[in-house]
Amino acid sequence: MAVIEVNHLYKSYSGKDAVKDLSFSLKKGEILGLIGPNGAGKSSTIKIILDFMKPDSGEVRIFGQPMNEGFKNRIGYLPEERGLYKKLTAIDLIVYLASLKGMNKSLADKRAHTLLEQTGMLENKKMKNKEMSKGMGQIIQFIVTIIHDPELIIMDEPFSGLDPLNTEIIKNIIAKQRDEGKAIILSTHQMDKVEELCDRVLMINNGESVLYGDLKESKEKFDKNSVMVEVDGEIGKLSGIVEQRINNGCYELILGSDATPQDILDQLRKKGKIIRRFEITTPSLNEIFLGIAGGHNE
Repeated sequence: MAVIEVNHLYKSYSGKDAVKDLSFSLKKGEILGLIGPNGAGKSSTIKIILDFMKPDSGEVRIFGQPMNEGFKNRIGYLPEERGLYKKLTAIDLIVYLASLKGMNKSLADKRAHTLLEQTGMLENKKMKNKEMSKGMGQIIQFIVTIIHDPELIIMDEPFSGLDPLNTEIIKNIIAKQRDEGKAIILSTHQMDKVEELCDRVLMINNGESVLYGDLKESKEKFDKNSVMVEVDGEIGKLSGIVEQRINNGCYELILGSDATPQDILDQLRKKGKIIRRFEITTPSLNEIFLGIAGGHNE
């Protein structure tokens, strides 16, 4: 059974479609990357899933049923807009918000200390929220999202404000949550994190799904027909190449419509080149995103 099933969802504001005929699903043990430019419909989709707003039409099922109050303690939500009590210490804040999710204080305190230690924040547990940096506050908000061991986790820009070290820590915890069977929606503009973490991807543009499915298979649909090659010495002239770029001694060869990677490999072998690297390339998710969204940033 899918943890989330969204079927033919529509939502409009003042006659303008925010979500248009959107359908997708999410299973246990899976991370779905939800991406798209500003105004694409991502936030509206998340709000409808969480029952913060109603769709004009269509259906959302959570754990096989329409959303109800009993399900909300089984969900962890990290919103893009942060809003934690500024005068509470980190530990008091975490334990208090965990209690609102039905956890008893003893268990919440124990798990809070474990998560604070995992994220390198244990020594700051008595620091008040108002005294924290943006990154520290982000880590506390992340801990609050997962402390009650939710089955479904929805995160909007979880890496915002984090330095590279803390980004890696949070990324590893997210991956561990997935490995434990949690169903996760990850909405972010950091395409490299989507590529590193997500099993599937849903790209929305103008309220509609423009890319949906297995991440690797989705990327292969946008094959650039190019290869990365590293050889000893110069590569020399090759037929079937329409463009050639060099980056740190590695050649990216853009092939013409009639050329194949095998043609290039055969030519290099005939030249007697020692081939250190030969890789058929696919575009990055960021390149695909920019191509579909027309290069417009949020």
